[in-house]
Amino acid sequence: MNILIIGPSWVGDMVMAQTLFVCLKQRHPDCAIDVLAPDWSRPILERMPEVRRALSFPFGHGVLDLAGRRRIGRSLAGQYDQAILLPNSLKSALVPFFAGIPRRTGWRGEMRYVLLNDIRRLDKKRYPLMIERFMALAFAPGTELPRPYPRPALRIEPQSRAAALRKFGLRLGRPLLALCPGAEFGEAKRWPAEHYAAVAEAKLRAGWQVWLFGSKNDHPVGEAIRSALAPGLQEAVANLAGETSLAEALDLLSCADAVVSNDSGLMHVAAALGRPLVAVYGSTSPQFTPPLAEQVEIVRLGLDCSPCFERTCRFGHYDCLRQLAPRAVLDALQRLAGDPLPAPRPQEH
Repeated sequence: MNILIIGPSWVGDMVMAQTLFVCLKQRHPDCAIDVLAPDWSRPILERMPEVRRALSFPFGHGVLDLAGRRRIGRSLAGQYDQAILLPNSLKSALVPFFAGIPRRTGWRGEMRYVLLNDIRRLDKKRYPLMIERFMALAFAPGTELPRPYPRPALRIEPQSRAAALRKFGLRLGRPLLALCPGAEFGEAKRWPAEHYAAVAEAKLRAGWQVWLFGSKNDHPVGEAIRSALAPGLQEAVANLAGETSLAEALDLLSCADAVVSNDSGLMHVAAALGRPLVAVYGSTSPQFTPPLAEQVEIVRLGLDCSPCFERTCRFGHYDCLRQLAPRAVLDALQRLAGDPLPAPRPQEH
């Protein structure tokens, strides 16, 4: 049985999609799973043993290109028994339709009744978690999902990890704290840089080193965190945001003894790598997309105005993040890593 997955467009969603792949393999041990997804996702998919191939999907988010989708669909004709669509958009249903895949499964979305022939109606109360909504597509409608739920688990090859360490001149002699201070979704997911700097300083003074991860857009906040530290501490901080490929970031993040991250794609990556993780939540909720790992501490204030799921704070104060003090994260790190930490120095305003 050959199954084509139309993959999601975000890093975290792609990591969580592994729960669906595991369910499919449990139901059909001999099935072959290919994932049609943007090229950026290839390093993630290549680290999932359930996936046979990552197929390139060259269209950017929101691009229709009907002729291009028809061309890709026709190139896949006759190769698959079922297609499962994780996005709910009409556009995502075009390639399986053009490919003539016999069974085309997905949640009811943007007027795609003609394009799908196995349409599911989503009960959000029954499936509050995103992974439940992914996993349910592996089963017949109404099937009780098997527990315990599978967790994403990304493979790391020692050779590629060693190559990444050499490339960036990094050493593992001291305990390593990884910080992921970015979030592509928006400012309402970003814990302030000065709070990250306070956490970094406490760990540095305890003998740790700190690596910063993220995209090119996150490099400036990484520099802000570094520059907030005393000169004698800055040398033990590597700002890798925007410097690594996604594949290199995966390899290097797997080295961390502990991770602090906003609710972002890298949070889900760290969880899938099995790293002890402190996840900082502001405008969003762990009730929908929690990090799926054993060693996780979730830190949030739970103000009356949150979760709002907005990209920017409608009140302009971002109190759900600004009032979340570094001590809460340091205490969570202590519970995870077992390292007694000095109190952070008070921030100047």
